[in-house]
Amino acid sequence: MPRWDPKAEDRLRDAALVLFLEHGYENVTVAQITELAGLTRRTFSRYFADKRDVLFAGSERLPEALADALLRADDSLEPFEALLAALTSAGELLASRVPHAAQRRVIIKASPELRERERTKFAAVTDALAGALRQRGVAGSEAGLLAHVGVAIFQAAFERWTDQPDQAGFPARVREAAAELAEILSVKEQR
Repeated sequence: MPRWDPKAEDRLRDAALVLFLEHGYENVTVAQITELAGLTRRTFSRYFADKRDVLFAGSERLPEALADALLRADDSLEPFEALLAALTSAGELLASRVPHAAQRRVIIKASPELRERERTKFAAVTDALAGALRQRGVAGSEAGLLAHVGVAIFQAAFERWTDQPDQAGFPARVREAAAELAEILSVKEQR
């Protein structure tokens, strides 16, 4: 077998997902992952810091990617529209790069440790979006509120997209979640 396998990372991720789904995240070891993948612990360590990293590798780029997309949004857009444009453009790119998104979501949902890690990730996204909104001239408290709303829309869109990826693309899911929120707020205002 060659010393370098160009598909090693995928094999490790696939093996981990199979095991996590079958036995639960907490009940799987790195040794079991490498055994199923037919690779070594050393190879695993080249790609992942630990078994949690199998699910979160690359997620540290999400806050910056969304903030950059927000800063690149057309200056003529109102803050909420700029936020939606950023979620749509960056989200589409990110959604296309998230392998096994539906399985990943199921695994995270079943594990308190992973749910906490996911919350930490989205706290960083919220902070990055709030910072980008402030750079666009939005007041501090409004920027924070919009950032939280943006993250909620992103999460709802991502969940819907992973549930039915063939039904609609990620941008459509962002627009759908934003429209649903607007409708809910409109009905509440009328009461």
